[in-house]
Amino acid sequence: MKPLRDILTGRDNVTHDIGRWAAVASIVTGLGLQIYAVGWRGQPFDMLAFGGGIGALAAGIGALLKLKEGTEP
Repeated sequence: MKPLRDILTGRDNVTHDIGRWAAVASIVTGLGLQIYAVGWRGQPFDMLAFGGGIGALAAGIGALLKLKEGTEP
């Protein structure tokens, strides 16, 4: 549980961060929808589009964490 707490809380590991929660929710939703589309619906997997989307999401999360690092408790 400690790695999950480290991901979802700020520097003090006590204060939950809504931006980090939203980032985790976005990643889980994106992966879940991709698994559903390929596994259950039988749609083809487009690695280029998936990689671009995950890369954009990672860049956005990195920017979020960098811009708010001064407000961490």
